[in-house]
Amino acid sequence: MQLILIGYRGTGKTTAARRVADLLSLECLDVDAEVECRAGKSIKQIFEDDNEQAFRDLEVQVIGDLVQRTDAVLSLGGGAVMREESRRAIADGTVIWLTARPDTIHARITEDVKTSEQRPNLTTSGGLPEITSLLSQREPVYRACADFVVETDAKSTEQVAQEIVCLVE
Repeated sequence: MQLILIGYRGTGKTTAARRVADLLSLECLDVDAEVECRAGKSIKQIFEDDNEQAFRDLEVQVIGDLVQRTDAVLSLGGGAVMREESRRAIADGTVIWLTARPDTIHARITEDVKTSEQRPNLTTSGGLPEITSLLSQREPVYRACADFVVETDAKSTEQVAQEIVCLVE
């Protein structure tokens, strides 16, 4: 079994992936963490030192490597599915799109100090305008990739994980 969690930053992919992996006795793999490990620096630092293209190129390589592992729950970065190579790489897995309202995403990102330290803004506006803009671009791609959709607003990690497990068992 290979479960792949996609969705915008702040929808709970990494946290839910850990819990789902525990519940199903699967390995948990996080693309962003692996990118940072291979690069030896945070995603924010990759953007600053190299550029977004360099980050996306490494991200595609990591996804290609990690999808080779079976019996795993894989958490992708928010923009990963925007690259065709990534979409092809995840096509054989069970893809679950985690969603949340823009205001929920903004609140979660704002409350998470680690996010602002390790993740760059992707537009000059940042904040809620960035989230709204990028969601409108990404939602059709998320939808096209997804086998299942799980809304995460006002749900605990446990509720989200249990919902995912029910969908795939």
